[in-house]
Amino acid sequence: MAVTGDETETGSAGDLSACQLRNSSSSLPQVFSVTSAHSSKKPAEDALQKRELRLMKNREAARECRRKKKEYVKCLENRVAVLENQNKTLIEELRALKEIYRHKVE
Repeated sequence: MAVTGDETETGSAGDLSACQLRNSSSSLPQVFSVTSAHSSKKPAEDALQKRELRLMKNREAARECRRKKKEYVKCLENRVAVLENQNKTLIEELRALKEIYRHKVE
């Protein structure tokens, strides 16, 4: 996830699209075996090779998924910090306005 810079206090507080996923190219190795119907490989060897390739791709996909989730959570944590800070500022402003109003009424 890329942080877009909308996390500042003056940024749009309601816009949760500040956390965006980066499109990164996968680091999967491009391993493809070209086999014809007349291949000299045994079916068991071919099945084993396909299984290994599938497992390798699955491991890489799982690794990428964990990386993206970690980045997403970090972005959400940043967003929470920004919103908490903004909320604190607004509460202080409300308190000050109430104090001003109270003095004008008295």
